Amino acid sequence: MKNFILLYITIISVFSFNSYAQKAQLTSADKKYNSFAYIDAIKTYERVAEKGYKSEDMFQKLGNSYYFNGELDKAAKWYDELFAMAPDQQPEYFYRYAQSLKAVGQIDKANEMLEKFHQKAGNDKRANLYEKNKNYLDRIKVNSGRYKVEDAGINSKYSDYGSSFYLNKLVFTSARDTGGLMHRKHKWTNQSFTNLYVTDLGEDMTPGKVSKLSKKVNSKFHESSAVFTKDGKTMYFTRNNYLDGKKGKDGNGITLIKVYKATFENNEWTKVTELPFDSDQYSAAHPALSPDEKTLYFVSDMPGTMGQSDIFKVKINEDGSFATPENLGNGINTEGKESFPLVTDENELYFASDGHPGLGGMDVFVSKINTDGTFGEIQNLGDGVNSPKDDFAYLIDTKSRKGFVSSNRGGGQGYDDIYKFLEIRRLKCEQELYGTVTDLTTAQILPDAKISLFDSEFNIVNTVVTDPSGNYTFAVECGKNYNVRAAKMDYTTKEQKVTIAMENNGKTNLPIALEKEACKVAVGDDLGKCFGIKMIYFDLDKYNIRTEAALDLEKILDVLNQNPTMKLDIRSHTDSRASFKYNEVLSENRAKATINWLVKNGANPSRLTGKGYGETQLVNQCADGVKCTEEEHQLNRRSEFIITGL
Repeated sequence: MKNFILLYITIISVFSFNSYAQKAQLTSADKKYNSFAYIDAIKTYERVAEKGYKSEDMFQKLGNSYYFNGELDKAAKWYDELFAMAPDQQPEYFYRYAQSLKAVGQIDKANEMLEKFHQKAGNDKRANLYEKNKNYLDRIKVNSGRYKVEDAGINSKYSDYGSSFYLNKLVFTSARDTGGLMHRKHKWTNQSFTNLYVTDLGEDMTPGKVSKLSKKVNSKFHESSAVFTKDGKTMYFTRNNYLDGKKGKDGNGITLIKVYKATFENNEWTKVTELPFDSDQYSAAHPALSPDEKTLYFVSDMPGTMGQSDIFKVKINEDGSFATPENLGNGINTEGKESFPLVTDENELYFASDGHPGLGGMDVFVSKINTDGTFGEIQNLGDGVNSPKDDFAYLIDTKSRKGFVSSNRGGGQGYDDIYKFLEIRRLKCEQELYGTVTDLTTAQILPDAKISLFDSEFNIVNTVVTDPSGNYTFAVECGKNYNVRAAKMDYTTKEQKVTIAMENNGKTNLPIALEKEACKVAVGDDLGKCFGIKMIYFDLDKYNIRTEAALDLEKILDVLNQNPTMKLDIRSHTDSRASFKYNEVLSENRAKATINWLVKNGANPSRLTGKGYGETQLVNQCADGVKCTEEEHQLNRRSEFIITGL
């Protein structure tokens, strides 16, 4: 499995050594290491180490050989030796050592190494993520215990991983011995080259008899990570750079991996072709389709990659051609390895990573895909699906909440194994935010008060009205910050911030006491003065609605909703800088922007008028030629809300 995750699969020759001299042995081991023949390199290095030889370079390579093969417990042993001999290492070794220490349960020491990694690594995102999430184990604990996990029943003593749904079947990757006369082994792992296998799935997703998927797809080199269109007629899969009997190599003579496409015709997979973004000079692997099958996600170390491997996406055009691949960016990718993407019909991206804070090795994470294509908070799926070793290739049926995940955790049958799971509790940690709205002076309960819930960016989440007992309630997410606004006729609108604890199914009480209005409005009054609404300020030379301005406009909207006959005249102004004509146009645009925001959010346009006054109505002495501070100029860049009807 690691051969695919690290994206440096090679087809190599077997090196032998005949000299038993220590120097010759090390030279031979170095050649094997540099050719990615890690298993053979380990054997030689360990023979030399057993004779008492110590070397910083050898300990680095021994640790790396086990690390790249996912044997983190053995990597920890040799990194122990490395840091005991030479504690001042390059930053990457601190990170690998920390990941290996997690695998053997030395969490405190692992976090100590992560602290040093942060000190040395500068702007490395992995270091910054650790620094910002030092309580990551607490957050992972909240997400744990949500899965019932068991052996999938299709594993061999070799490497089995990377499953996908294909009609009513399951397709997966395996290095199992199928009984042939020749067994070609890959020197990275000392296992046979992998092929694609298929099994029928029962009603409860129990796999049946296993067979090879297709002779025309499986080759004498690696195949893995297939994904299929819903009609079962198109497959994308990973294979070594090998097509039509020809093996491609990069500039160093190494055969990398590519994403291929095949079609199902006449009851057979055929027309195997590489995708246009493939290259002999970098790897591409682990394809995944969006639910609408218009976007292909994949993993690569192509130019522009942030780390060892990044997740990319590429649009599939209507004619079957492909657009230019796009890196998912630093919202997902780190300087480490991101791999094995899965996009569900619930707009969630699942992926494996060793760069985001986890339990050790690679963990599975999930992020919500927003409507604008950005990504929400990244969450670790927790213990169960994840372990201190490598966990990856997550696959779930969103209706039954059943699926499969691959791992090299302890207790398995082979090098990597496939586990089936049932998600018994959804990841989203929710609480109940509740409270009672009362009169500040009399403590009288206030029914029919409008309560609005905003997120930390002041985006509206939900709105309710208090019941006859003055009570309200919202469903909120654990660990998040919210703003709650309470509004009622004859009372001053009030806002309060609240932070929800990281406790699933808990409750957070937020009582709200409203104060009676101190004044009544009349035609000609400035709405802001009576209702405590600030004037809407603008940035210099701008007329877009700022975040804090949107918050105040929400208050204006509340007042309009509570006073259905009220009419307003929006009067926008600029400071004296720039020309008179320019300021006149700018203020007009600001008035229009303010009105447009209110109308877009529900206000009746017939109740609103507006005009830009440019610099003709300054509120202070800051006219042309008068030296003023920025704060003084800011007072003139404003919009006012004058009541013209009640």
